[in-house]
Amino acid sequence: MARSTSAAPKESPKEGFQRNLEPGEPASYEQALSELDRLVEQMEQGQLPLDRLLDDYKRGAELLAYCRGKLEAVETQVKLLEEGRLKPWTGA
Repeated sequence: MARSTSAAPKESPKEGFQRNLEPGEPASYEQALSELDRLVEQMEQGQLPLDRLLDDYKRGAELLAYCRGKLEAVETQVKLLEEGRLKPWTGA
């Protein structure tokens, strides 16, 4: 099978960044934590353009809020279990 030699159109760093983000709410706590770890690692390298750094920071803040919410929900459920008042956990 022959390969095409045409080059793909170049995209700006911001366009490439937008495609790399998982938009909206993560599917799970673990997915959010993984994405947050990746963002922090990229930011710590100190090589990001200012616009991308700001976008990464905003996404990181969203992910952090999501993770905190999940942890608080689990903490509440554990407290209920410890008090003997088992109630179904909705995950919210």
